[in-house]
Amino acid sequence: MGAEPDKRTLRRDLLAVRSGLTAVDVEAAGAALASRALGLPELAHARVVAAYVSVGTEPGTRALLDALHARGVQVLLPVLLPDNDLDWGTYAGEGSLVEVRHGGRMALLEPAGDRLGADAVTGADAVLLPGLAVDGLGLRLGRGGGSYDRVLARLERSGADPALVVLLYDSEVTARVPAEPHDRPVHAVVTPSGVRRFPGPS
Repeated sequence: MGAEPDKRTLRRDLLAVRSGLTAVDVEAAGAALASRALGLPELAHARVVAAYVSVGTEPGTRALLDALHARGVQVLLPVLLPDNDLDWGTYAGEGSLVEVRHGGRMALLEPAGDRLGADAVTGADAVLLPGLAVDGLGLRLGRGGGSYDRVLARLERSGADPALVVLLYDSEVTARVPAEPHDRPVHAVVTPSGVRRFPGPS
């Protein structure tokens, strides 16, 4: 069985667990994640951080976004394009988000205001990545849309080398994620209970 069927099965199982979480679970995890992430040296010294707005039962990012914004960090948030690539805008606080529905998918919260272009992410000191799991080598399992594979490829082409950090629940740090040649490891995973570092992309 190839990596992609394995990934589909793993995604289904992980999403099933997330679907059982309550709003209280998500909020509590988000507060703990923010506390852990804000202590990372990569974020403590960052001027520009590319992040995302969590939706549904994803590990909550809103507390972290607000804390980074309050520090004076420029927080870049993604805007989904029709081809699944990502443009970027700047987070300017809670009132700066708009709900956008892309086709039949879940509504996303995206930044209002000017679009900065797909290459804006190459100026980030750190990139916070959504995911469903990460393994002992730092390989991340995404949702399968390919948006962040494009982001990572863009960073590599540009020669940019930001810290790559994935935010997960504790149970989503797993022994193995099925890998494909284009998959790139992250530098660290932050969960409510702690931080784990990896050697990072070579």
